[in-house]
Amino acid sequence: MTLSKGVRRLMFCLGTLALLLCGRAQADGMVPDTSVVIVNEADGEASVSVTNTDTSLALLHVTLEDIPEDKEPLLFVTPPLARVEPSKSQLVRFILQSSTPLTTQRLKRVIFEGMPQDRVAAQAGHARVGVTVRQNLPVIIHPKGLAQNRTPWTGLTWRLEQNQLSVHNPTPYVVRLAQELLLLPGNGSALLPRTYVLPGETLSVTTNGAAATTVRLQPATVYGFAVPHYEAPIKS
Repeated sequence: MTLSKGVRRLMFCLGTLALLLCGRAQADGMVPDTSVVIVNEADGEASVSVTNTDTSLALLHVTLEDIPEDKEPLLFVTPPLARVEPSKSQLVRFILQSSTPLTTQRLKRVIFEGMPQDRVAAQAGHARVGVTVRQNLPVIIHPKGLAQNRTPWTGLTWRLEQNQLSVHNPTPYVVRLAQELLLLPGNGSALLPRTYVLPGETLSVTTNGAAATTVRLQPATVYGFAVPHYEAPIKS
């Protein structure tokens, strides 16, 4: 089924919004002072300040998560658990523990979760439900000696064979972008399986734009902020 132009634009906007929300912390509970954690191999560690915006004492629980494509343990956090008074902050350190030098950027995720400690006890015969707020942020580990790249999406290469669109990332950078793609000219569209392409990785998706020569994508900066859409040539 071919989507109307209005529906495709709506999907594109929603995908962009989802990309931004995934990368930015919301002002609730435990709030980190950044939307992404960047650990430079040259420094060996990075620090993030997390503020308890609630009105009561809470426990800050910090958990590192591997992405499905990269299970190698490269970091540990300290402290993983801390008491934080209301309106106060806790410094969390991310320490690199790689045994070999890095050659590409690596992607992990971190969860900051606040667990209130001063809840009023429930009355007899009444149930009380506790709610915690979690902030799930990306963690990018940057190799020593690798130059900064503010537009890594320009290094992606796109290829279209019949109805299969593939994107390859030959660069050493993690590329973040919205999942929705528009194929030009015409009304073609495609949907990536996720919002990032890892170094050296190739993703393939089915598309309905077999005659397209250009792909329009919505990239994001390393901090998750959307930038103007980018159009890249498609090799056939």
